[in-house]
Amino acid sequence: MNIKLGVVMDPIENINPIKDSTLAMLLAAQTRGWSLYYMLPESLCFSEGTVKATSTELRVYDDDKKWFEFGITKDQATKDLDAIIMRKDPPFDMDFIYATYLLEEAARQGTVVLNDPKSIRDCNEKLFTLQFTECCPPLIVTASHKRIRDFFEEHEDIILKPLDGMGGASIFRVKHNDPNFNVIVETLTSFGQRQIMAQRFIPEIKDGDKRILLINGEPVSYGLSRIPSSGETRGNLAAGGRGVVEKLSDRDKWICSKIGPTLKEKGLAFVGLDVIGDYLTEINVTSPTCIREIDKFCDLNIGDDFMECVLTKIESA
Repeated sequence: MNIKLGVVMDPIENINPIKDSTLAMLLAAQTRGWSLYYMLPESLCFSEGTVKATSTELRVYDDDKKWFEFGITKDQATKDLDAIIMRKDPPFDMDFIYATYLLEEAARQGTVVLNDPKSIRDCNEKLFTLQFTECCPPLIVTASHKRIRDFFEEHEDIILKPLDGMGGASIFRVKHNDPNFNVIVETLTSFGQRQIMAQRFIPEIKDGDKRILLINGEPVSYGLSRIPSSGETRGNLAAGGRGVVEKLSDRDKWICSKIGPTLKEKGLAFVGLDVIGDYLTEINVTSPTCIREIDKFCDLNIGDDFMECVLTKIESA
């Protein structure tokens, strides 16, 4: 069975092949003998009653010098593909949203699209956690300076972050008597015009911000704890964190058991949870990473596990 798999992603020439999770997925698909088709989000269109894209035949290599090779480029109806994986990185701007609308229509026309485009739109990676408050630290979402001040006075050591960031960008830790509190709040909220999230600081961050990957609602047995560098609060690898692979704890598994059924129901087939200590902090649904780091230390093939999920979705469509 020759599966035709499309991938919507950022320019492949700009990825870091050593760490890129989308490349890991594509390598796994190619090993299965599947045909790969590469598409940029802006190449999607609706014409003559169908969703189309300018797609390019793609070969990939597990080589940090040459990791891809293009074949023929042509306009192609997405319904000619068996499945499409949506792996465009944030920012989650209007262009991203328009791409999900087109992919949603592609799904209606018969192509399996993962993750589900509607759910990608609906499930903000910070706000989605509000559906699972039993797993989360104390938090608030507000644009109100007073509400944030009250929360700060209650907990004295908090994290402030925008709702649309990634990679640890614009995340602030504010401690008791911090003279920068007002200016940080004013900046993040645009003087009370923009909602942000405040969370109680979790001191276990020193042991790492653990990325847990789930495939069709089921967790991979190992996660990547991203340990902050000296003098840093954020564990994100993009912010200089160091990755250590660890087996999931009982608490990690409990958190996954609470969230997994909802992910499966929403068609969120590949998701990354962020867990610090005993607490869920984010649910990453757009283009979660860390496949290659976990695979390397645990002799796993998470990309192939995901392709098995894709195949199951195709066969049941």
